[in-house]
Order: sequence, then structure tokens, then C-alpha cells
Amino acid sequence: MFGHQTDPNIAEPSSSRLHHRTSVYSLQGDTEGFRKSSAHNDEKFIETSGATAESIHEAAQPKLQRKLKGRQMGMIAIGGTIGTGLFIGSGTTLSDAGPAGSLIAFLVMGSMVFFVCTSLGEMSTFIPTSDPFNHFAARFLDPSLGFAFGWNYWYSWMLTVGSELVACGMVVQYWLPHITGVVWSLITLVVIFVFNAISVRGYGEAEFWMSALKVLTVIVFFIVGILTVTGVTGGDDIGGRNWHVEGAPFKDNIVGILKACIVAAFSFQGTEIVGITVGECANPRRDVPRVIQSVFWRILLFYISSILIIGLVIPNFDPNLANASSVSDIAISPFTLVFEKAGASWAAHLMNAIVLVTVLSAGNSGLYACTRVMWVLANEGKAPRWFRKVTKNGVPIWCLLFTALCSAVVFCISLAGNQSVYVFLINLSGLSGIIFWLGISLCHWRFRRAYIKQGFSLDDLPYRAAFFPFGPVYAFTLLAIIMIGQGYGTIWPTFDAASFVSTYLAIPLFLIFWLAWKFAKKTKWIKLDEIDLITGSIIELERNGEIQVFPPEEPGKWKRYLQWMRRKNE
Repeated sequence: MFGHQTDPNIAEPSSSRLHHRTSVYSLQGDTEGFRKSSAHNDEKFIETSGATAESIHEAAQPKLQRKLKGRQMGMIAIGGTIGTGLFIGSGTTLSDAGPAGSLIAFLVMGSMVFFVCTSLGEMSTFIPTSDPFNHFAARFLDPSLGFAFGWNYWYSWMLTVGSELVACGMVVQYWLPHITGVVWSLITLVVIFVFNAISVRGYGEAEFWMSALKVLTVIVFFIVGILTVTGVTGGDDIGGRNWHVEGAPFKDNIVGILKACIVAAFSFQGTEIVGITVGECANPRRDVPRVIQSVFWRILLFYISSILIIGLVIPNFDPNLANASSVSDIAISPFTLVFEKAGASWAAHLMNAIVLVTVLSAGNSGLYACTRVMWVLANEGKAPRWFRKVTKNGVPIWCLLFTALCSAVVFCISLAGNQSVYVFLINLSGLSGIIFWLGISLCHWRFRRAYIKQGFSLDDLPYRAAFFPFGPVYAFTLLAIIMIGQGYGTIWPTFDAASFVSTYLAIPLFLIFWLAWKFAKKTKWIKLDEIDLITGSIIELERNGEIQVFPPEEPGKWKRYLQWMRRKNE
């Protein structure tokens, strides 16, 4: 009755079915019938996912608290795109591909990230969950893939938090070289643990202000960069001169652009964290679409404009561009060099302070993401039961403690004399980000196909990703190319076996998680007409009172025009 197409050959719902779906999703609809349908789908979801009835019951209980506000989610989404990859690593792309090549690389990768985020936004708004990577893969693909994606995401961010602890010590030592970095790393761990242990509001508020500072830095950088290019500051009217020097505007042609694309792809990692916050968003129907729709402008403003300014101010043959690869190189980061060109002798100290905030923000977000993902895994029977424990403030405390402990162990490994184990572990986290982006694109493809096949109306989606099916197919293709090409430096010009293994180890590790769970639980690929699209959906949560129903807002003139254009293109 509620969402199952009787004729499997019908790919698009008829107008009568569209009317039927709208009446079903109306909050004044047949509540009793919806409950019966939900109960039926609960049983079907248990069968297809391999989870126990008890774990489904546990997962259905409202334990996390929906206290993240729209302003917090908006700033988290904005700040999530700004990290050390932009502040420090962006110079590498200019060195590899020249000013025009690096700009093209970030435009291409930015468009890919845009489609990944819109895919995640459509699914997360319709089914709000704190672990979209595990939950959606288990629901739309195969439960064993959900297990693999969930743990892949957890260990990726757990390793990242450990690396951020190392980075924090290095950043502070720039000012206080005589005090061991271990002290500052431990203080950082305590600070981000407290932020996350207070409540989701504690995490959200801390991330709001740290993200605001990063945003302000990029805006000031853009203004100073324009003044420097035009000669208002620095005393040199640079103009477009650096686009006509040796190696500009393109360096090494397509090879240089491909190399820059790989660096750019990893610079964008972390943008998907906003999908995890949906599980604790006070008003996902309103706030998530707003956040996702701003992704394009975030990428355009913060990355593309920054790369453009760097390419105009700094020649691509500047040796500092290729040498700036870690937080210890802040004195020669492209942002520092641009500020110094403008006459700011204190630029290195300013950027070191900003990078310190960036490291804290990354560690804070990583710890938050890990705890929520592990909590969902535990509630679905894919992690030990005791990880289900949540404090009265809605914090998965055992997940938080365990993740913090594991990240501390990674940090301790970095202190060992031989750094090979630490570097090996950190390399695991890099390619893992590409893997779960691939998963998001594939899940969205299956979600939309199942949604149409089962007769649901696209008008009932709280947020609809634009340019389907082009978006997920385009993103999946680019991500596959990046994943394969990531290790080109380990093969050419000479083959380095150790580096090759450490670069690609994330792939066999993912396969081990996937196949182990598949054989242990004997899971199967879920057919489109068997995918459950009702249990845990925003409609069900609103009906059950688990999410507050807010009155719809009347769209403005420009929004109505864009909606009309989108419907026309589809």
C-alpha cells in the first residue's frame, strides 16, 4: 500500500500514483495505515540487513539528541571544506600544473564533490541517520557493504584524529621550540574530548566558531590577494604576469592536471561530515537542503578564488610551493607567501595560528564522526553492544572513549624512532576517503532507482539532487580514476613496492571487511523492489513525534525560478 509498485515494469509513477503518494505523505493522512506499512517494512529490513529484531528496536529508540541548529550546521559545512589541504597543500597543485592547470584541477574536483554532497543530501534528508555510509550501503546495496563502509569510515577518521594530534604539537613548537610537542598534543586531545563529551551542542558550538575563523581568514586572504595583484599593497603591480612565465599557464599539460587533480581530491576530504550531523539536526527538512545547496558557492568562494589568487601572486616555479607539505612548513605555505608579498612580515605567525585552529577543528570533527558512526554500527549489531551506551546529554560515551584511546595509540606510534609504521597507518586514511565517496555515489544511484520503481513521487523528496543520473555517474567515474591513479608515483619512473602497498592497502582492507561479513552473515544483494524506503524516513519520524514538524516556508522568487528550471531539465 505504501511504496511498493505492483507492476515492476513501470519505471515512472503515473499521475494517479503521484497523487496517491502525496496523500500518503501528507501529515494529515492515514496514520494507522502508515503504521502498518512501517511495521511490514521493519520486518523486511530485518530480513535484508541481517540485523536482529532487538538491534532494530534499539536503533529505533531516540537516543541521540536533535539539538544542532541551522547556523551550526551551515558553518560546519562551510568550515568542513577548509583545512590544511587548502592552507598548505594547495601550492603543490600550482607547482605540478601551473596556474591554469591547478585552477582546472580544482574546478573538476570541486564539481565532483558537489555531486557527492548533493547525493548524500538527498538520501540523508529523506532518511536522517548519523551513519549514512554504513546505513545507506546496508539498505540500498548489501548489508555486508554497509559493514565495510562503516568500519572503513571509522578507522579512516580515527587515524586522522591521531595525525592531527601530531600536527598540533608541531604547530605550537613553531612558537615554543623548547617545549616538547607531546604536551600540546595531549592538551589538544583533552580539549576535543571535552567538546564532544559535553553534548552535540558543545561540538556544534566549538565547530561554529572555529569554522567562522577559517572562513574569515579566506575572505581576508582574497581581499589582500586582489590588492596585491593590482599593486595597491606590496608596491608591485603583478597583474597577470605570472600566467606568462615559464611553466604557465599550463605545466606538463594533461599529466600536470591529473597530478593536481589527485592533490585537489584529497584537499576536499571532510566535506561529507555534514551528512553525519543530519542525525542530530533539529530541523533536517529545512536545514539540510540549505546546507547542501550552499556547497557550490563554498567551493567557488573558498577554493577556486584562493587558487586563482595564489596563481596570480606566486610564480609556479617558486621552490617553496613544492616544499610546503606539512604543518611544519607554515613559513613557506602559499597563504603565508601571499600575505608576505602584501608586506605583512607577521604573516607566518598569523597563518600558524589559523592552522592551529584548523587542526583543532579537524580533530574535533573527526572525533565526532567516529563516535556517531560506531554508535550506529553497535545499534545494528555490527559492533559490540556496550558501544550503544549514551549519556543523558545524548553522547555515545563508550564510542567516544574508545575512539580517543585508539587515536592516542596512533599518536604514541608516531613517537617511535622508526616512523615507517606511523606513515603506513596514515596512508590508510587517505584512500579510504575516496572509497566512501564512491559508496555515496553508488548508494544514491540505487536509492533513486528504487524510489521511482516503487512508485514514490519525486515531489515528496525534502531535497532532490540536481542532474540525476549524471551527477552520481560523473562522481563515481572521477573517483575511480583518482583511486587508480593515486599511486602513479610508486610505479613511475621506478617501482617502489613498499610505497605501492601502503598507498593501496586500504582497498584490500575494505575487501576483507566486506567479504568477512558477507560470508559470516550470508548476506545478499538487495533488489530494487525489496529496498525499504519507509522505516526511519523523515515522514515516519515526523509522524512518530521523533522530529518536530515545522511549518513549511514559502520559497522566494529566485528559489521558485530555480525549482522551475530544475523540473524543466528533468
